[in-house]
Amino acid sequence: MDLDILVEQDGWTRLEAPEALARAAVGAALTVAGLDPDGDIELCVRFAGDDEVAGLNATYRGKPHPTNVLSFPADGGPVADGAPRLLGDIVLADGVIAREAEAQGKPLATHACHLIVHGTLHLLGYDHEDDASAEIMEALEVKALAALGLPDPYGDPQQAGTASPLPAH
Repeated sequence: MDLDILVEQDGWTRLEAPEALARAAVGAALTVAGLDPDGDIELCVRFAGDDEVAGLNATYRGKPHPTNVLSFPADGGPVADGAPRLLGDIVLADGVIAREAEAQGKPLATHACHLIVHGTLHLLGYDHEDDASAEIMEALEVKALAALGLPDPYGDPQQAGTASPLPAH
């Protein structure tokens, strides 16, 4: 996996080791989706600010406010022999995610990890537009987070825990 990780906003300094967290979250999402995280796959995770995400959300979704995570899948065009499979980009909003984590009683790293998994699954074509699709996507998210030792984000909020989403080295 070729993973570009860009930390573009000072607000992300509250998150310890965002690069390691992103690598672990993307790897877990790829694994539960049946892909080899060590395979020829390329994507980008951008840790951005609320203003940047609000601009992207307005431009691409017609919603002039920040959201927690945006996924921009690659166009799916032809890939040259031997070239990596380009999945696309994930953009996270620091303020939105920090406020959500606090409101939900979750560690920032746990919530950010969940949203990176969520964004990666979107890049792979999963969505939550209807109940059946949402059920499939949420089950994959729960499985990926469990592989990282994290609780079910859709379960009991009292079980959010303080476990680190980073794998033991």
